[in-house]
Amino acid sequence: MGIQGIKEELCNGCRRCFNDCPMDVFRMDEATNKAHVAYPKDCMACFICEDECKPGAIIFTLDAVDKMCFPF
Repeated sequence: MGIQGIKEELCNGCRRCFNDCPMDVFRMDEATNKAHVAYPKDCMACFICEDECKPGAIIFTLDAVDKMCFPF
């Protein structure tokens, strides 16, 4: 698993993670206009969402970061 969650207080509702995730991991809460991780097991740790998230609200597990830095 790669993604751990989203810091709700930092999410500005821009939908970049929702729109750009190739694995369709995110959903938008229409009541709060904030993204949430709906399918964490589908995350392939490509880090596109983290790169697109300007407020830095995306949280990844340490094992996902380690695999990115040391893929062997």
